[in-house]
Amino acid sequence: MQRVTMTIDDSQLDALDAYADRRGYPSRSEAMRDILAGMQMAETDADPDAACIATLSYLFDHEARDLSRRLTAEAHRHHHLALSTLHVHVSHDDCLEVVVLRGSVAEVRAMADAILTQKGVRMGRLHVMPLP
Repeated sequence: MQRVTMTIDDSQLDALDAYADRRGYPSRSEAMRDILAGMQMAETDADPDAACIATLSYLFDHEARDLSRRLTAEAHRHHHLALSTLHVHVSHDDCLEVVVLRGSVAEVRAMADAILTQKGVRMGRLHVMPLP
């Protein structure tokens, strides 16, 4: 790890300190490392061929017509990407699934789009992280 010096505006320093305090970082350095990691993740999204690991989480109505079958079909269509799946019964009607994925950004996004656009999927999010 290297030590660097930066020059930033007072307002930017205040914003960094407020962010670090809100999130509970022990130092500005820790906060900056996470901010930079977020930038790296954004850059990974820009390269569809980049290798990544990701989590896809989504809430769905398990009673929605044919949805469970369609979601299972999509999971099998992209089986080579899924490392693990967690299924939680949230309520009488709703289930949460969290899928850990590994592959190219394009492949992972294609699977996420195929699942998140299904009628009956209430909400979801894909979180993509670059692989070193």
